[in-house]
Amino acid sequence: VFMKRLRKMIHNASFFCLCLLLSTGVFGDTDVMKSVSVMEGDSVTLNTDVKVQRDDHTLWMFGPQERRIAEIHRQTIYIDATNTIFEKRLQMDNQTGSLTIRNIRTEHTGLYKLQNINNRGTSNKRFSVTVYALLPVPVITSNSSNCSSTSPSSSQNCSLLCSVLNVSDVTLSWYKGNSLLSSISVSDLSISLSLSLEIECLDDSYSCVVAYSFTNRTTHLNNTDLCQPCSVRFIKCVIIIKTVKAQEEEILYADTTFCAYRVKSMVRYIVFLCELCLCMCKHPQLL
Repeated sequence: VFMKRLRKMIHNASFFCLCLLLSTGVFGDTDVMKSVSVMEGDSVTLNTDVKVQRDDHTLWMFGPQERRIAEIHRQTIYIDATNTIFEKRLQMDNQTGSLTIRNIRTEHTGLYKLQNINNRGTSNKRFSVTVYALLPVPVITSNSSNCSSTSPSSSQNCSLLCSVLNVSDVTLSWYKGNSLLSSISVSDLSISLSLSLEIECLDDSYSCVVAYSFTNRTTHLNNTDLCQPCSVRFIKCVIIIKTVKAQEEEILYADTTFCAYRVKSMVRYIVFLCELCLCMCKHPQLL
């Protein structure tokens, strides 16, 4: 009975050690997955993080069928020239075995498998590559015909709309400086996205940003046609006409006071006063 228990304990211990050795990669059978995101048109390098030895056989495979696309065998590089998907875009480093894909396209999205075979065993590494379409430039337009205003001294509000076309997996946001004002996210394929914003006046701190998780494109709000600037100036806004009699002639002079209003809202008022002043100068009998 004792010997049976001893043999069973030895068997269990051996099985445990074997599992431990396999899980720690002593036999070289490892499989690591890494996710990579890249913009269409860019180049991406899938790094092996090792140095290829003389007797190593390093292979790169692509897709669910694990089709061989590049390899190093006895320090000689082989690229599959018959693969029309990549069209001379592949480059392999003869020191590390790292694979570079130049001018990458959305059809290159998928699973890439690296396999390194040597006298110590076999190691595997996988890369899940996602290629995103180019981000469009956000377009800012007016969301109403004109900025609204109730009086010359009131704040003038402008309704704006930021839009992007044919996007997926993006976030569209309005910022004032570095402060997030509002945002909207979408994960659907190829849709148009818009986000509105209402502001009192235009300054250069507002921007609209469309972003992937790893990159973005920004449009700054600097179009004075969309909204009036926030600048405030001091202008002559009241003209007082007085008459003074000196001997046999009347002397006309103008006295002025100053007040601060937004320039755009006071234009008509100033023009009216100027015309009134000229009229009185030409026809003093009206005074």
